[in-house]
Amino acid sequence: MTQYFEVYQRDGAARKGRLLLAKTIETPCILKAEMLNDNTGQIVDAGSLWEMGNVENAKQKLHQLRSEIGDNRLIILPHMCLAPDAPDCILKDIETIVTTGATGSIYRKGRELKVADLYVLEGAGVFENNARALLERVLDLKHNTPDDTALYLPNICLPENLAMLVYMGADVLDATKATLAAYKDLYLTHAGSFHLGSLSELPCRCSACASTTAPELKQMDKVSRAQLLEQHNINEMEAELALVREKISAGNLREYVDGQCRTRPWLTALLRLLDREYEHIERGTPITRNVEMLANSGDSLTRPEVVRFARRIQERYTPPELDVLLLLPCSAKKPYSISQSHQKFGFALGKYRKFVHEVIITSPLGIVPRELELTYPAAHYDVAVTGNWDAEEMKWVSECLEDYLSKHRYTAIVAHVDGAYKQICEMVADKLGLEIHFTNTGSVTSHESLRNLSNTMEGLCTGRKINETKRKASMLKAIADYQFGKGAGETLVPDNSEIRGPFPRYQSFYEKTQLATLIPQYGTLAVTIAGAEMMILRNSYIVQIDDFIPRGSILAPGIIDTDPTIREGDEVFVVGEKAIGVGRARMNGREMRVSTRGQAIDLRHVKTK
Repeated sequence: MTQYFEVYQRDGAARKGRLLLAKTIETPCILKAEMLNDNTGQIVDAGSLWEMGNVENAKQKLHQLRSEIGDNRLIILPHMCLAPDAPDCILKDIETIVTTGATGSIYRKGRELKVADLYVLEGAGVFENNARALLERVLDLKHNTPDDTALYLPNICLPENLAMLVYMGADVLDATKATLAAYKDLYLTHAGSFHLGSLSELPCRCSACASTTAPELKQMDKVSRAQLLEQHNINEMEAELALVREKISAGNLREYVDGQCRTRPWLTALLRLLDREYEHIERGTPITRNVEMLANSGDSLTRPEVVRFARRIQERYTPPELDVLLLLPCSAKKPYSISQSHQKFGFALGKYRKFVHEVIITSPLGIVPRELELTYPAAHYDVAVTGNWDAEEMKWVSECLEDYLSKHRYTAIVAHVDGAYKQICEMVADKLGLEIHFTNTGSVTSHESLRNLSNTMEGLCTGRKINETKRKASMLKAIADYQFGKGAGETLVPDNSEIRGPFPRYQSFYEKTQLATLIPQYGTLAVTIAGAEMMILRNSYIVQIDDFIPRGSILAPGIIDTDPTIREGDEVFVVGEKAIGVGRARMNGREMRVSTRGQAIDLRHVKTK
């Protein structure tokens, strides 16, 4: 069990944490050479077995080193500096070295793992410019080590790739390449490196650069020039790290990485390959955020929030019992209902709106049923609007609409769309053999188009009746299914439920007992203790705790088992021998089960047995 590393904030695979040593180190962090070579630092490299002669000498040195520095400073265990593909047979003696206290261990695929607070991916530096090989080794390490251990990628970090390395899961990096670059007359920036001879001025204003000019720097002797360049390179790296940490805190590191990875083709390739590893990146991505999700590039189509939303529509969502479907274009303003265009659509539908199921076509999310327009990220995204859709967008959105229409049948489908939206509808209709009625006659908000929409719906819906409470209940049911899985809506919004409160603050009551409340800023349901008692019977989103009565929050060590589908921000149901409860997850289900530190659940309601 790890004791000295704690994660407290996550953004995809990126995370902020603490190495709880004699002096706390905030991660992600950058180690400098003197920090590893000096036994007075918080992290001490025990050195190479090549230098020690044999394992017995290494054990003796390690014992002496631990007695000198104490248990609360981290020792990277003695190791052999080998290529990543070196035969495992020469490593067998290393596995006999053990230590107490804070420990860092060298990770190699197939090697027996030690309990460690930090794992070093041996030879990481050789994978620079090889996106696939680097990702394969990082994923192998992540899949075979506990979530509450730190990952150290040595000799690979530069200002230009730091954000990408952190986004894929690195907690500890070092300044090795910044130092080496300085002695090669390379001037590092977050936008790439420049040879000093090509610079007419210094594009940075750090303390090192402010003290000189490019011509003056070129005239210095080799050692002095290298020392000043090293100072700048490390300053640039630390500035980039500070920015990345702030992006993690804000929950928008992905937006920054989307742009930053364009500095090198291999980094762009790394992002695209990483997006294919959906489970790795999605597991650490919160269900909801307080910040806007910016879809600024084609790679936004594969980011985890987008894929998760589309998958849940496909696998969990249950539409209301309406047989007339209206397909609409998205709007710049979110949620769609408050936009001028959608208010005009609603006015045109008039009294017939309650008989129509509305689905919005949009990029990058694919389709958004009206019931889920408040649910993250449907009400929280923004995209560059040019009026032109590229082939990848058309393909992705068409696939989402096709999947939906192949699973849910309607007696009539109406599309009030134009441009690319109309092309998508026509493509899907041809493929599935469906008839779609198009009502626009130019602009979708023109008087003629809106009148045509109104007349079409009047013809389709005249004579129909619907219970208003049932219509409101269908919205909460759809959200419950999306949030907790199919069938959850029937549990939290049973037949004959009463829906109270004005939109969007709907509340579900059954036999005068409140079961759930819609939270408008996230578009998810907050469940009462009565609702939790009913949901526990479904045996999903369950967290089993030890024999105690929880108060306020639950820490990871108190958790026995969890539902692996739980994500940060999820509503979870706590079950123990002495109490049950409901609250919000602060980490994912796997982390809850294996972590030895950290707040796992922010508890809201508790009921003792």
